[in-house]
Amino acid sequence: MLSSHASSSNTQDAIHAANSTLSVPESITSDSVLHWIPINFLQTNLSLVLINLFIILVLFVVAVQSIGVNYGTIVDDLLPATEVIALYKTSGIGKMRIFYPNQATLQALKGSGISVIVGVVNNDLQGFATSPIAANGWVQTNISPYLPDVNISYIAARNEIKPSSFSDNASAYINATTSFLVSTKAPLLANVYPYFAYISNPTDIKLDYALLNSSGVVVQDGNLGYQNLFDAMMDSLYSALEKIGAANLTVIVIEIGWPSDGGVAATVDNAGTYYKNLISHVNNGTTKRPRPLETYLFALFDEDQKVVLYGHYSRNRAMCCLENR
Repeated sequence: MLSSHASSSNTQDAIHAANSTLSVPESITSDSVLHWIPINFLQTNLSLVLINLFIILVLFVVAVQSIGVNYGTIVDDLLPATEVIALYKTSGIGKMRIFYPNQATLQALKGSGISVIVGVVNNDLQGFATSPIAANGWVQTNISPYLPDVNISYIAARNEIKPSSFSDNASAYINATTSFLVSTKAPLLANVYPYFAYISNPTDIKLDYALLNSSGVVVQDGNLGYQNLFDAMMDSLYSALEKIGAANLTVIVIEIGWPSDGGVAATVDNAGTYYKNLISHVNNGTTKRPRPLETYLFALFDEDQKVVLYGHYSRNRAMCCLENR
């Protein structure tokens, strides 16, 4: 996932300051048995039962400035962009991530004060890699017209650019990529999904541990004790970055969530518990790095038109609903 800082003073730097999400395999995690499964998914259109859940979660989001929310649009009955922005504002959500430069959304964001991460569609990436002119043209068309009225914080590549298991061939690029990110002071954008780690091994990973609901230490890693899977996954990423000389690289969790339907342990109660605990937790950081961690929840709405590749739970990870709007 490529990302870059966007500023009104120099829009060309938006592409040149790009950064990449690393998919960190188990082979380069920390020495303990920690779980890192950077899998990308989306979600679907929500039911009325989640309205109360959303209202409750909003109370937590307002108090945590490091929290943002993904805004996906693969929805049959999508709210107008102006209403979505109004929902963010009335809910106190100050950070948004969109998956492509939706002109209606960017127009509605003008003067809102909401910062936004703008995605690049996969089909554009090859052209950007081979033609600076194409990259600059994209910025001039999709970014420049909205600056400075829209606070565009980063430009990010889309998810699942090359869906596959981790390849040893990618290892050669990791050091160069992380060095570039450190030198440009650009962050690493990571998708972190404890849910997928949990459903892949529910025998050894307890549900409370995945839901950030454990009352005590579950995993001891040297002098670090872990009460939740999220911290274990994040700290395994931090440890991996330290091993390749990128200890100072800022990491942003650009996508994280828990489904409310369509899969193992995918219930409204579990989703509510997970989001509530996560929102309260990230402002304090992780066990290894106890400082605020910028985190984007997945997502505002369920996406009922999303192509199901891995399971129907990928359509059901919203915090809000569209029914009876």
